[in-house]
Amino acid sequence: MNSINPRSLFASLCIALCLSATAHAAVKPSALFSDHMVLQSGTLVPIWGTATPGEKVAVTLNGQMRSATTDMQGKWTVSLYGLKAGGPFEMTIAGDAVGDAPIVVKDVLVGEVWLGSGQSNMQFNVSSKGHGPYGLLNEDKEIAAANYPQLRMFQARSVAALEPQSDVTGSWTVCTPQNVPDWSAVGYLFGRDLNQALKLPVGILVSAFGASTAEAWIPRDAMAADPQLKPMLDKFDARENYFKAHPGATDAGAPPAPLTINARASAPGPMRDPSRDQHQPIVLYNGMINPIIPFAIRGAIWYQGESITGGAHGVMLYGHVMDTMVTTWRARWHQGDFPFYVVQLPGQANVSNNPLVREQQAKILSLKNSGMAVVLDTGEIHNVHPKNKEPLGDALNRIALANVYGKKIEFSGPIYASNKVQGSAISVKFTHAAGLKSKDGGPLKWFQIAGDDQKFIDADAKIVGDTVVVSSPKVSAPVAVRYAWDNFPNTANLYNGAGLQTSPFRTDDWDAMPPIEAQFTAK
Repeated sequence: MNSINPRSLFASLCIALCLSATAHAAVKPSALFSDHMVLQSGTLVPIWGTATPGEKVAVTLNGQMRSATTDMQGKWTVSLYGLKAGGPFEMTIAGDAVGDAPIVVKDVLVGEVWLGSGQSNMQFNVSSKGHGPYGLLNEDKEIAAANYPQLRMFQARSVAALEPQSDVTGSWTVCTPQNVPDWSAVGYLFGRDLNQALKLPVGILVSAFGASTAEAWIPRDAMAADPQLKPMLDKFDARENYFKAHPGATDAGAPPAPLTINARASAPGPMRDPSRDQHQPIVLYNGMINPIIPFAIRGAIWYQGESITGGAHGVMLYGHVMDTMVTTWRARWHQGDFPFYVVQLPGQANVSNNPLVREQQAKILSLKNSGMAVVLDTGEIHNVHPKNKEPLGDALNRIALANVYGKKIEFSGPIYASNKVQGSAISVKFTHAAGLKSKDGGPLKWFQIAGDDQKFIDADAKIVGDTVVVSSPKVSAPVAVRYAWDNFPNTANLYNGAGLQTSPFRTDDWDAMPPIEAQFTAK
């Protein structure tokens, strides 16, 4: 009979105990489900996280309990139904493993949740202190008054990644004078006004990355399936493969990096990992959107457009890029065509803020449940991060209040609808045109007119009801009109009776502008 070696038995027991210890994983919810969070009312609310494979996890909130069994990858998801606005509540998340203490999430509110995304103007903080060029015009006043306990914000850490991530880093904070200086200013202003108008809890989930391009926020499969966008993805893959094959190499022999219209010279040194470059396709969807899907939201606000790759071709493709991004996000969220509102770039004497970009941004309005905040007059001539963001927050808020929450208010400035040549003049018709006026009471500015020679000159413009009649004694047979067609049309002054400004437009499709790569001279 074989004897048992005590040392072998002891070693076997140690290994078994180690395996047992590592096999069990404590229940862990996503960081989105943490103290002070806001959950969306009136819809399916997924709650998710990780635990030991096969473990049963139960989530309880305000008397409602739902449970699910963790899959083979250790992931679990439960969905709460029909939550009504209110709180504060406590949420309990508990696994059925022996010895595990339940997780208690405190100070949970139920109300309205909006996602804020884009580039640096969405990240732009309320305070300039510790935040470089940021900070609102009246930041001290705003900070002192920021005592809104039903307003909360989650700001996701900026992450670019080659593969889709499952975790997000961040935490919910309550709107207080102590917390708000570090908040997204656009998110704060939008959320504050929404909270005060609705008298409901509001949560703003900010997932933004400075200098990012729109294609960075689109998933790989959507890019690969689109003939217009796949070349961007192919260039990214070629550059990423080169980086992996040539550790420590410089850019000298690598496939070219994306060149944005506002690009600055790159620093010398080893080549940067393309998957960490916010100008590349897919990387921010992977790092910052995939981990927050399917967190229940009411809608999204977006501020981006200063970074566009591909020169003139890239600018003219931007509307399609945005259409693809919005359509894909909506499909992945499984919440239908949720509202998506963009900020049209304000004026600036810089090639990034030019009328062709604004024209592409306006194409978002062809999508269902979309909107656009027009804030031409908030720009600063040499500052890509203008500090006057109060009108921007108000404009976004009006769109939401009118279209989501049923408030009977005007939510858009005049939008070009059609034109008609009438002898030596052109009559331009608008929607949202009630009470058309010159903001300053003087003559209308920034209207231009052209004949068949395609040479635009400054024109006279007069308001007639819901139309503007444009003419010039120098153009006897006009065929086209443009309005605010410039990088920095700072004195453009056509507004409606609600005090909302007109979006730039042109009635032609002529390629009559200087190359997009060139700087334009502000008038």
